Amino acid sequence: MSAHLVCFNRDCRARFGITEVLYNCPKCGGLLEAAYEQPAPDPAQLKHSWRERRLSNAPLCQSGVWRYREMFPFLEDERHAVTLREGNTPLLDAPLAAEYGGLARITFKHQGFNPTGSFKDNGMTCGVAQARRLGMQRVACVSTGNTSASMAAYASAGGLEPLIFIPHGNISYGKLAQALEYGARTFQVEANFDQILALVRVLAERLGIYLLNSINPFRIEGQKSIVIEMMDQRDWRAPDWIVLPGGNLGNTSAFGKGLREMREIGLIDRLPRLAVIQAEGASPFYEYMRAAGRTPFRANEHPETLATAIKIGDPVSWPKAQFEIEQSNGVVERVTEQEIADAKAIIGKSGIGCEPASAATLAGIRKLTAAGAIDGNADVVAVLTGNVLKDPDYIFRYHTGQLKSPSGAAIEPHYGNQPVVVPNDPDRITELIG
Repeated sequence: MSAHLVCFNRDCRARFGITEVLYNCPKCGGLLEAAYEQPAPDPAQLKHSWRERRLSNAPLCQSGVWRYREMFPFLEDERHAVTLREGNTPLLDAPLAAEYGGLARITFKHQGFNPTGSFKDNGMTCGVAQARRLGMQRVACVSTGNTSASMAAYASAGGLEPLIFIPHGNISYGKLAQALEYGARTFQVEANFDQILALVRVLAERLGIYLLNSINPFRIEGQKSIVIEMMDQRDWRAPDWIVLPGGNLGNTSAFGKGLREMREIGLIDRLPRLAVIQAEGASPFYEYMRAAGRTPFRANEHPETLATAIKIGDPVSWPKAQFEIEQSNGVVERVTEQEIADAKAIIGKSGIGCEPASAATLAGIRKLTAAGAIDGNADVVAVLTGNVLKDPDYIFRYHTGQLKSPSGAAIEPHYGNQPVVVPNDPDRITELIG
């Protein structure tokens, strides 16, 4: 087996060594992806091995990422891997959410069950492993929350120094608290996400720091495990649709790549259609795809949404995401702040809960079924990317009628659950309870 980096640009496809510290193709500037040359694996043997590993107490077998390492064999020495038992996230049925979304049934793949509470752990375990393999001492990321929490945990667990750059005053404190607790040096920069990413790329080259944003191709390799595990949990029956939020579009890239690779080796017999949902105030990919290639991709220099995990105006992975949407005959939709907030409340009433960005999936499904783009009887898996406690202030403000959109418009608590102040009087409380 040999592994290498290859330019994603179909007109270039230049190849580079797997240990070169690259994030873009030096020849054309395109994105990079990991590729492998190995004998075609036996799908039946892979399925058997992966099920057998569930019974093992070996750390890499207990990981819901490294269990599937044959699908991303870039490491020569598995001792570089750092695992916190990531992955192993459930598929959850939610009848109330299905009804709200116009479906007979919906299944949520809840990545909020990860060690740091988001899907970022699936990719970060691989990104940090590559950093250790390269002999790096410091790693960095730009983050509105989940990436910083995940990178801080995995870097610290792996003996590396995590450096985090965040937009000043524009982050969920639940997520920032995680990064601080995991020992990351944190810099609040007076700029937006996309401006800070450009800054950090300069610093990474100047100071020899390894960058672990989703432009890192090894992050994408780890995030493929989400759909591999999903297919394993479904006994390799591909759904009709997989619906996911769209921010930097790394998951869209990873899901599409993983699904295509699984089909190529015979693990699944068809590609699910991908549906990517963006927030209305941060939807450059939606705008670009709606124009159907008639205009070049344009970044949103001032993205605005309360769903901070997808508040990204210049998603670096958009070329890969476009390819995967086209390969799967997928769609891109956008939803309002009100639609996200209401969908989030419905997911909560289902007993599941999620961060605001996750709820964009259900809000998008509701729009797509109403428009006839998704059939009401379709087999749909929606990805919830983060834990319900990632943005607790958002939850409280919604249910108490205090939540406002970035423009200042009130968000109505259509499914609010206002706490009630009561006297210390059992008769009065009995009356209120009914």
